[in-house]
Amino acid sequence: MSEKYSRLSIRSSALTIVISIALVLTLLGITSLVVLKAKSVSDYVKENITVTVFLDETAKDADIIALQKSIDASPYRRATVYVSKEEAAKKLQEDLGEDFIKTLGFNPLQPSIEISLRAAYANNDSIAWIEKELREDTQVKDVYYQKSMVSAMNENINQITIGILIFSGLLLLISIGLINNTIRLAIYSKRFLIRTMNLVGATQGFIRRPFVLSGIRNGIFGAIVAIALISGIIYGLDHVPDFHFIGITDLKTLAILYGLVTVLGIFIAWICTALAVRKYLRQDIDSLYKN
Repeated sequence: MSEKYSRLSIRSSALTIVISIALVLTLLGITSLVVLKAKSVSDYVKENITVTVFLDETAKDADIIALQKSIDASPYRRATVYVSKEEAAKKLQEDLGEDFIKTLGFNPLQPSIEISLRAAYANNDSIAWIEKELREDTQVKDVYYQKSMVSAMNENINQITIGILIFSGLLLLISIGLINNTIRLAIYSKRFLIRTMNLVGATQGFIRRPFVLSGIRNGIFGAIVAIALISGIIYGLDHVPDFHFIGITDLKTLAILYGLVTVLGIFIAWICTALAVRKYLRQDIDSLYKN
């Protein structure tokens, strides 16, 4: 009866450790996913910045095409769209809900080229020299972009990135503490067995080995459960249209994420188990009864 109870106790203890590791690794995994995809989100936001190049009304079609091709060949260009006077007027009429051309008697809008920038160039310094370069063309009458929005966007992205990294570091420390406490409680019940083996001449390495191997096994099982939970969350997010631009199911990202979760599970369980056993190996008999 006592042997059966002991087996149930060991299994219950191992299950508790596995569940604790799995839950902590799931939280760490989701946070790691946010960190890994932060650049994708940042690039997506930056690449939605548009620089509008207003052209001279007298510019010839051939010259406009040549200018657009020149911009397309530039390293900062992600995409360009030519908007004629008529297209610009039609869009503005739709936005205003009235025909302003009839009121004014003419179309005051200029033809333009809308440039979507690559993320690396979506900052005020880069856009400033892009603007200077564009203005050198005689067909260009004006270059417009929202300077304040670009500055605010880059500043906010940097602050958010730093905040995520700090939060991730704190979460990792808290997670290690939680797993460490769970493992120490599980080994606490075996402290007298550890002491007895030590007294009969068993080396510390011999005593520590089965506990560490058991800890690593629990870490692997916890990682497997965590990967299953993370996969379920990712599957759900992948069916949300607003998350498609992030590329959340990118195979390279998933491979890094799952590898990281597995390594963390093994490493944290191994370190915490080794430290817990070491503590009881160094304690004297009186301390074993007190702690």
